[in-house]
Amino acid sequence: MSILIDRDQGISSPALVPAEADLARDRGGTELTIGLINNMPDPALKATERQFMNLLQAAAGVRRIRFHCFSLPSVKRSPEAKWHVESEYSDLSDLTRHRFDGLIVTGAEPVAPELDQEPYWRDLTELIDWAKANTRSAIWSCLAAHAAVLHLDRIARRRLPAKCHGIFDCEAVTDDFLTRAAPAPLKISHSRLNEIAERDLVQAGYQVLTRSTGAGVDIFARQYASRFVFFQGHPEYDALSLQREYLRDIGRYLARDREAYPAVPVSYFDAATEVKLARFEKRARQQRHPALTNELPALNLREDIAAGTAATVLFRNWLAYLAADAEIPLLAR
Repeated sequence: MSILIDRDQGISSPALVPAEADLARDRGGTELTIGLINNMPDPALKATERQFMNLLQAAAGVRRIRFHCFSLPSVKRSPEAKWHVESEYSDLSDLTRHRFDGLIVTGAEPVAPELDQEPYWRDLTELIDWAKANTRSAIWSCLAAHAAVLHLDRIARRRLPAKCHGIFDCEAVTDDFLTRAAPAPLKISHSRLNEIAERDLVQAGYQVLTRSTGAGVDIFARQYASRFVFFQGHPEYDALSLQREYLRDIGRYLARDREAYPAVPVSYFDAATEVKLARFEKRARQQRHPALTNELPALNLREDIAAGTAATVLFRNWLAYLAADAEIPLLAR
């Protein structure tokens, strides 16, 4: 499916396609075509499409965005999620039939020991190769970023000693269009078990754009015919995304679906909530039972997390790059 994202248009689903009269209406400004390849796990599938649609709407200004949703067919889905993708997303084969200014590709839940053993690996690598020559810029998010650099330059990610989970202060380390006028520091959500080392990226010719003392490399880039931008974090996350993941992991621990109790996300909950969560963790370790989730304390976030602020600036700059580049033929750049 495709939708037209206007500044004043309400958005709730990629199935809500404007009438043809709306599609033909010209309000001025540039119209850009963006594709989202949404490979996120089933519980996060709809939230991810909604987050990116809302983010693009906030960043678009006077521009209109023709937005298409896709998903790799080789990503395993539950019957409900499969129905959602089949009924409301475009078929991936349609990707090559349209001109796309920008592409956003999310990660998928790992099911194999190594990335290049994943059932979707062939589909993803073909997408990476296609995007190099057929988009003006492509964003690769989290696991998709790790998979892309593995395919492009054989850079392997490394397992972290503990999950990188929380909101981290990231600093721009080079002058780049993507980070111009961005707040300092950029507060970016990270949620991952692996990382790409900065020295490996630099040796292979990638440009590091932002980094964090606590989370390492945040955003990095490489120029092909398309400008490839890689996010190790999740700037698109809304304020409650990390909370949902944390509560999910607590539930999995209590149900004995995971052995380690999850750490509290860094710089996310306020001090009083962290105290209450520490007490709950002690009790959960002593009385490990799924019913204990009903007794979780009320959770309050820190007031300074600034969810979405950095992402809006990053995506506004990205859309401006696409718009400025729109009149230059891809093969001439």
